[in-house]
Amino acid sequence: MLQDYLSLAVGSLRKRFLRTSLTMIGIFIGIAAVVAFISLGQGMRDAINQQFSSVGTDKIIVQGASAGFGPPGQTNAGKVDEHDLKLLRNTLGVKRAAGRILRSATLEYADQVTAVFAVSLPELPDDRNLVIEANNLKMKQGRMLASGEKGRVVLGNNYLKEGKYTKPLRLGSKILLNGKSYEVIGFLDKIGAGRDDAVILNENDLRQLVDMPKEFSVLVAQVQEGEPIDAVVDRLERAMRRDRNQKEGFEDFTVESSGQVIASINVIVGVVQAVFVGIALISLLVGGIGIMNTMYTSVLEQTRAIGIMKALGARNQDIMALFLFESGLLGIAGGVIGIVLGVGMSKAVELLGRGFVGDVLQASFPWYLLVGALLFSCGIGMLAGLLPAMRASKMQPVEALRYG
Repeated sequence: MLQDYLSLAVGSLRKRFLRTSLTMIGIFIGIAAVVAFISLGQGMRDAINQQFSSVGTDKIIVQGASAGFGPPGQTNAGKVDEHDLKLLRNTLGVKRAAGRILRSATLEYADQVTAVFAVSLPELPDDRNLVIEANNLKMKQGRMLASGEKGRVVLGNNYLKEGKYTKPLRLGSKILLNGKSYEVIGFLDKIGAGRDDAVILNENDLRQLVDMPKEFSVLVAQVQEGEPIDAVVDRLERAMRRDRNQKEGFEDFTVESSGQVIASINVIVGVVQAVFVGIALISLLVGGIGIMNTMYTSVLEQTRAIGIMKALGARNQDIMALFLFESGLLGIAGGVIGIVLGVGMSKAVELLGRGFVGDVLQASFPWYLLVGALLFSCGIGMLAGLLPAMRASKMQPVEALRYG
């Protein structure tokens, strides 16, 4: 029986090949967009989670709050400095803590000028080890900066790429940062998450370069083993509010655990993903209406055939199943084409985007996404064909033959 339905449905669709192809456009465009957006969003989420998994779930990040993003009454951007670092170190449950400076700078090499992010490495050995572990810093070539070393830098992995500069960077190369000369002593292994273009300097060197005598861009702390990280975060927030004489909800700083940062990023990615998928669903709705229109036309064209089948003993459910099968095939065909296009689109975006944002922009294709997209397109097709199929099944044989 299933083979008969398939044979009749395929034959009917082949007779109307042009109309069938045009009908599927809305379906495969919608499915392609859904697959592309979801795969890119999932890939980005996986890449970010993978990067943060190397940091661990026992870390706390403290930063100044940005101006304009706080609650009413907060008008100034917050800052964190050496005093806050001491407060962080003295908080019960904190094992060790360190501060980092992140500032934009201009890098000049081989008559080319590029904007880069300069980041600091703490001078104290324990602080330095915390930063290296938290950021998963490993050497590809050369060596890491030694404590107290001046006039030398370590570059991210992207500086090893061919063609980045007209003259390749090597160990011992001299570069200019904000007009000051530094020697390259090492290149980092690939990190991802947009950090492979970083330039690492010792803290004292970077403070002099950007004129920041006491301020930090971010503080990072490791919680003692066995300590509930949420309790330590709450303890630190209360201590900083008391120290700054600020009320809850009006802080000019933020304290987050690494798990909270991951959750916040996932929420943002999810919202953006949902918006784009919602837009893509409009195309699927249009495609469904197109299938419904095509199936109504098919019912009219096959009225005589319906009458003959009923006169030969076909039941209402047989006629209904036949037209539902036909509309479902339309949806599946559009879904298959859409999945292929969606995979191609997302892989193209991934390849193009790697040159701008690194490995953060990835495409992920879990099996449930592909199977779900195919089932969804089939469901859209069958749902769109439901009313035409019901109309066909209720036709009286005599009237159908007379109409034909």
